[in-house]
Amino acid sequence: MSFIRLSFKLKEVFFVNKFIRVNMETLEVTVGTVPEKYAGLGGRALTSNFVNDEVKPTCHPLGKNNKVIIAPGLLSGTTAPNSGRLSVGAKSPLTGTIKESNTGGSSSQMLAKMGIKALVIEGMPKEDKFYIIKVTMDGVTIEEAPSQILGGCGNYEAIKVLNEKYGNHVGMALTGPAGEYRLPSANISFKDPDGNIRSAGRGGLGAVLGSKKVKGIVIDSTGASSVPIADPEKFKAASKVFAKALLDHPVAGQGLAAYGTDVLVNILNEAGGLPANNFTAGRIDHNDNISGETMNATITERGGEGKVSHGCHKGCIIRCSQWYPDKQGKYITSGFEYETIWGLGADGGIKDLDIIAYIDRAMDDVGVDSIETAVAVATAMDGGLIPWGDGEAVLKIVQEMAKPTPLARIIASGTSVVGKVCGLFRVPVVKDQGIPAYDPRSVKGIGLTYATTTMGADHTAGYCISGNILKVGADIDPLKKEGQVEYARAMQIGTAAIDSSGMCLFVYFGIADNPGGYQALIDMINAQYGLELTADDLDTLGKAVLKVEKDFNTRAGFTNHHDRLPEFMEYEPLPPHNEVWNFTPEEIDEVWNF
Repeated sequence: MSFIRLSFKLKEVFFVNKFIRVNMETLEVTVGTVPEKYAGLGGRALTSNFVNDEVKPTCHPLGKNNKVIIAPGLLSGTTAPNSGRLSVGAKSPLTGTIKESNTGGSSSQMLAKMGIKALVIEGMPKEDKFYIIKVTMDGVTIEEAPSQILGGCGNYEAIKVLNEKYGNHVGMALTGPAGEYRLPSANISFKDPDGNIRSAGRGGLGAVLGSKKVKGIVIDSTGASSVPIADPEKFKAASKVFAKALLDHPVAGQGLAAYGTDVLVNILNEAGGLPANNFTAGRIDHNDNISGETMNATITERGGEGKVSHGCHKGCIIRCSQWYPDKQGKYITSGFEYETIWGLGADGGIKDLDIIAYIDRAMDDVGVDSIETAVAVATAMDGGLIPWGDGEAVLKIVQEMAKPTPLARIIASGTSVVGKVCGLFRVPVVKDQGIPAYDPRSVKGIGLTYATTTMGADHTAGYCISGNILKVGADIDPLKKEGQVEYARAMQIGTAAIDSSGMCLFVYFGIADNPGGYQALIDMINAQYGLELTADDLDTLGKAVLKVEKDFNTRAGFTNHHDRLPEFMEYEPLPPHNEVWNFTPEEIDEVWNF
């Protein structure tokens, strides 16, 4: 079945949903029906097709010709477990490529239940004012943002102010202070069900929203109904099978709930693939200070507001998030992820989990990507701008991003800029995006994903850690080249399909080795829309999404020569295995041979 045919089948049964355009130049709103070509798409498939169609590939990401699109996935708003992800798309100011960044929180399910297929923000205001876009069942309005949440006000305080104005029940997307200043690491912060913060983190999309002078989007779903299901009984049965597959798996159902994603610190350290001291080593000796096991023990011992396990959206049953408390049991941060802890704790040498937690909170408060910022910090330490392991200095710099000092601007501009400012050759980026928490020299499959994904270095674009390290869905030696090209290709195709469904990426753990669980995911889509899709159809969808994204990047000036890891990895062996990156350009290009 072709992708076009798949779209047509979905279109035939699709409900009359709303496609909303907000023009910030004229401050006018158009609520229309969904264009025919987008009727069968959701999540990443929709955002990437739209960006490829309507955004000039060579435009400046912060100029008037860029557009932001926000779209729930195909299963968003239903009772399907872990279906609460929301996709945001635009041209990235960090990478210059197409970008899709997705997040948890409340907004995806609210928009889906309101019958909103997509919210597009385009143009730039004539006046230098920030605005709030309010979305209700009665329509969309544009209001001036309250002055008290502008000019350095953190996201936590902004949520309080907007809760008081619009009610605690509303969903929110916020441009933090970093976004107001259009810093390339700025994320878009989303309110979660408990009033805390989740992020569409990567690629600087908060800077794009800030360039359009949108301080926040408030979503009030009062009056919305449930999402229609074509075959409720079939959906319920498939959902039950799917939930069991997730909960029965030792990673999805047990490991992540107990230790969060930080469970990976000890695992990657043992594997010699935990990048340390700006990617000069693959193992550290203070791993117990920052591990998931230590986090669990600390939260349990301190009690109070701490929670070992927590869901980032309603219906999340994996519950890999947590509430990390201070020594008095008071909440510091949640969604305290492995990549953040690795970047500051291993790559930057900060050995105190508490100070890392305060930095994580500060990054949420100013609205910057915690991966990009952590990698930039470690690069800045290598360049002498910050002392190695100095958590207090890092915390101060992040807090200064609210009203950025010159050093805060440099760090928030991302790893590539920091490397240039410091005159370094060891700059861990692909397409100017910082490389996350798995060293490609010791985990070669993820290196191929970093090199070839359309998004710049992004582990979530094709999480080869599954088969290379965790032995979920495949069993491939991480230090050898055999099988890695095919695996990286398959993981990227599958991920593009999952990102389009609105599902959390971690559902992969539960369905990779469970054919019944994977079929249940397909059955839920079929039951919702009255279709008979197969696994091949999802594969076709994933391939089509990647090719659309590749087309945008090609027209923006990117070639296969940009699909390369930083050169230093080819000649600096990584202890303890002393491996280098040894794929040839021709072998790397084979990932795109489909």
